[in-house]
Amino acid sequence: MPWSTLADAVLLLHLAFVAFVLFGALLCLRWPRLAWVHVPCAAWSVWVNLAGWYCPLTPLEITLRRAAGEGFYEGSFIAHYLAPLVYPRALSPTLILAMAGAIAAWNALLYALVYWRHGRRRQ
Repeated sequence: MPWSTLADAVLLLHLAFVAFVLFGALLCLRWPRLAWVHVPCAAWSVWVNLAGWYCPLTPLEITLRRAAGEGFYEGSFIAHYLAPLVYPRALSPTLILAMAGAIAAWNALLYALVYWRHGRRRQ
């Protein structure tokens, strides 16, 4: 039971990280200094997608699920949990690149808003 609980906690942490990468720049509209945390997280996410790596949380969760005697999955967190919700078929390399580009573009747009709202006041 504790292994299962730990695996679920890692899953929730991973989901929170993904949500922070996608929407953290919106928080920077209110708290601009949060960008010091968000920008490296978003850059890591883009890099992981472009390099075809897995987030370290994925193998940790799989290891904990195996220790709990639960079923486990192969591949990345996004491919296993999120892709079926968004994309009914498996992720292709082109789609992975598109996702990385979309994350970068989305955050660039949001940071343009952060700069427009907070950066212009300092000048």
